[in-house]
Amino acid sequence: MVQARVLVAQGGGPTAVINQSLVGVVQAARRCLGVERIYGARHGVRGVVNEDFVDLARQTQVQLERVAATPGAALGSTRDKPDAAYCQRMLRVLQAHAISHFFYIGGNDSSDTARIVSEQAKAAGYPLVAVHIPKTIDNDLVGNDHTPGYASAARFVVQAFAGANLDNAALPGVYLGVVMGRHAGFLTAAAALARTRPDDGPHLVYLPERVFEIERFLADVQAVQQRLGRCVVAVSEGIHDAAGQPILAQLAAELERDAHGNVQLSGTGALADLLCEQIKSGLGLKRVRGDTFGYLQRSFLGCVSEVDQQEAREVGEKAVQFALDGDEHGQHEGSVAIQRVGDYAVDYRLLPLAAVAGKTRVMEDGLIAASGNDVSEGFVRYLRPLLGSSLPQAHGLRDHPVARLLGA
Repeated sequence: MVQARVLVAQGGGPTAVINQSLVGVVQAARRCLGVERIYGARHGVRGVVNEDFVDLARQTQVQLERVAATPGAALGSTRDKPDAAYCQRMLRVLQAHAISHFFYIGGNDSSDTARIVSEQAKAAGYPLVAVHIPKTIDNDLVGNDHTPGYASAARFVVQAFAGANLDNAALPGVYLGVVMGRHAGFLTAAAALARTRPDDGPHLVYLPERVFEIERFLADVQAVQQRLGRCVVAVSEGIHDAAGQPILAQLAAELERDAHGNVQLSGTGALADLLCEQIKSGLGLKRVRGDTFGYLQRSFLGCVSEVDQQEAREVGEKAVQFALDGDEHGQHEGSVAIQRVGDYAVDYRLLPLAAVAGKTRVMEDGLIAASGNDVSEGFVRYLRPLLGSSLPQAHGLRDHPVARLLGA
């Protein structure tokens, strides 16, 4: 029997359930008689090139289950975006350690890394099976109905906006929350499920799939304010104008950029502050408050969807099954994808790495309301089963007024 050596790594932003996928890989690999080594690379691909490995086979079952239930990335992550030369260095390390199966848990960039390493291994005649395991709170991997990590982050957004709505109802004004999502609005759209009563917020939802116009935005806020005496707004960090320029770039005098040259949208409260200032100056409103959810959405301890947990574990297990036994077409490497079946169940497929790598899914038109400042009922039906068990419910006092004795 050919002995397999497994290496698993985690890349990109951590999530509440990424460690479920890690543990799914380890447990599935342990059950396979042909697997002789199970290694983890610390801090993603950087750990591969640095030969910074940990022996995952020596972890106890109890410890693995504790790690699985913990948010973050137990192996550590990285934002390194490998090019061909970087992947060649990775391949030399994989060859030195006789790694036969490489599993990379991550988003778009991670799938592209798995593709490049796979192609270089084939060119070198090295027998490596590379499998990408999906993970991203942005929910923007093509070929997937949804992505592990998204549902738990969405649950956090729903609960956060439900609480913000209660606060706003008690002390009326305008509240604006900026949610992660550079190109895809799935996470911002989740805020809509915070509503339980007709006048609940968010009253307006702005997504990067639609052009954002400051004048129309102010008119929308003013209309809700006049109707309800208050307004709760959910805004994606990636909102942009008709030319595709981020609204933050229009409003800010100075811009931060990330390691890839992109305008820094996360980790700063600039967009919320600037939009709030537009509301104050443009509409003459005084009580205007803004928040930027930032990293809180990704790995919030204690706010997790059990559906997300289960599916994140399963994609790790299925990755090992596909890699060692092949799928129904005899394919061993690729990107594991979640497919929705009926209402509600899922199945798992193995997609070619090139079909997923470096591509971005955005919200389909049918999930966005025709007004452009809200979601459709179709989106509500899409997200609801992913959120898991019943969300916390808010309650108000029944209206039993006491008659005035001194008149109006």
